[in-house]
Amino acid sequence: MSGARHHGPPGDHTASRAPDGVPLHYARHRPERTTLYRLVQRHAADFIAHTEASTGSRLPRFVKDEFDAFLQCGILAHGFLRLRCGECGHDTLLAFSCKRRGFCPSCGARRMSQTAANLVDHVIPHVPVRQWVLSLPIPLRLLLAAQPELITPVLGVVLRVLERHLRDAAGLVGGEGQGGAVTLIQRFGSAANLKVQPHYPRCASD
Repeated sequence: MSGARHHGPPGDHTASRAPDGVPLHYARHRPERTTLYRLVQRHAADFIAHTEASTGSRLPRFVKDEFDAFLQCGILAHGFLRLRCGECGHDTLLAFSCKRRGFCPSCGARRMSQTAANLVDHVIPHVPVRQWVLSLPIPLRLLLAAQPELITPVLGVVLRVLERHLRDAAGLVGGEGQGGAVTLIQRFGSAANLKVQPHYPRCASD
């Protein structure tokens, strides 16, 4: 970070300038001010208690951990880094993030953009690709939610069938041709309803 010295309090706002003189501004993300954060903070415990009482069974530990981690994400009281510029002396506080895959919009958006950039820049070659999505029947969704170790062998079946289909469509036989694919396993369920539905969106090269 370079530019004019900033004497304000650390952690909230940075006002410095780029080498060309254009002002640079950084405002710390404040999740505690968002509607989603306030809703989870006020109602998560009641939601968990109501769900367990109405179903007669306890929610999986990872569901509760997701709520707890979200309530700590971006909150300075739960840990932070202090960053200081060696040139201008300005410092700022960067709160730790939860890095979860659930409903945290900040970490979810960051992970999504970083993953997409890495795939485009370093993984997927400059060839035509197709997206394939596998949506499983509800009984299989529940089975894979209860036994996540089965997701990998199910994915293996999907890969073999898809590669065979692409080879047949291209008129290839035997071991001719070799496809490539990137698989992202996602779990969808509106309103945190625990109806886990693994999707397999695959970007497969033609």
